[in-house]
Amino acid sequence: MKANSFKKYVAEFIGTMVLVILGCGTAMLVGCDSANGCGYILTALAFGLTIVGMAYCVGNISGCHINPAVSLGVLISGNMSFTDFIGYVIAQCIGAFAGSGILAAIFSLGNVEDKTGGYGTNGLADVSGNALAGLIVEVVLTFIFVLTIIGVTSRKGNHGSFAGIVIGFTLTLVHILGIGLTGTSVNPARSLGPAVIAAISGNSDPMSCLPVFIFGPFIGAALAAVVYRVLAGEDVVERKPAPVSDTVKKNGKKKK
Repeated sequence: MKANSFKKYVAEFIGTMVLVILGCGTAMLVGCDSANGCGYILTALAFGLTIVGMAYCVGNISGCHINPAVSLGVLISGNMSFTDFIGYVIAQCIGAFAGSGILAAIFSLGNVEDKTGGYGTNGLADVSGNALAGLIVEVVLTFIFVLTIIGVTSRKGNHGSFAGIVIGFTLTLVHILGIGLTGTSVNPARSLGPAVIAAISGNSDPMSCLPVFIFGPFIGAALAAVVYRVLAGEDVVERKPAPVSDTVKKNGKKKK
């Protein structure tokens, strides 16, 4: 494994772990049911603002995917090797397990009530247990989220340093709608980690509907990548470094 690739995987591990700790942890602490307006908004902001912070922290190392669905969109767009895709997904899932484990330790040792009842896991109770309804929610919300990422980070967009802010607030927005329906996943790792930790703790209910929160985001991300390629006519998701030829003058001297 190349050292550069390993650093990217570590960055994705850290970013996903932080997302789960701050996002799911906020939901566990304040509650995020639709009747609890304060907790609802705080949870949405926690996920979105974490993305903003991580975008400017690990974004220059790994691109700050911290989400297997986003990595799939990057892969389909031709800006990532399949080997790196697998490495990213593994790192993201391990990060989600670590984040959920840390939350479990804090809430257990501190005797703190988990107001979600399952470490911030996703569920289908608010859509009457209908898996198809939940799948549609996750596909649509992930499509919106990943399409935004692709557009705002494309070379044609030229949004520069504002991309992280746009992406973070878009994640907040999809959470504002999705929390009251499925708890909002749009991220298979974010759903997998808490569900596994919940099962280990004796609550296997989240595992029963986990496929919705694995396949839904992947389908939405794939659709977003394909649609953007068709509409924009380009296959670049992340901003690539300028070619060496662009940083060298005709006389052979580097630009200052």
